[in-house]
Amino acid sequence: MIELDPAVLGERRFRARNPNYVDGMPCVYVGMTGLTVQERFANHRAGVKSNRYAHRYGRRLLPELYECFNPMPYEAARRMEQELADELQEKGYAVWQG
Repeated sequence: MIELDPAVLGERRFRARNPNYVDGMPCVYVGMTGLTVQERFANHRAGVKSNRYAHRYGRRLLPELYECFNPMPYEAARRMEQELADELQEKGYAVWQG
């Protein structure tokens, strides 16, 4: 999971996907990877197979929100990605899921 700069809220598509965003809550990118989390974040930042928001607005990794889930088999990770994104949105986070 990647913390995004709050400036991402200026992106119409991002804001539209987060209608229940609570002002002041974090903006995050939730995704899964077969690489180490650090390698994948570096790729996002470098623009290598990156998500647009993670590339432009990615600040830092949020290990406190994902470390308890790793490692995980692919199918479980796919389900968990969606569940985690939904849970964070319910808490008022602005979330983009990759």
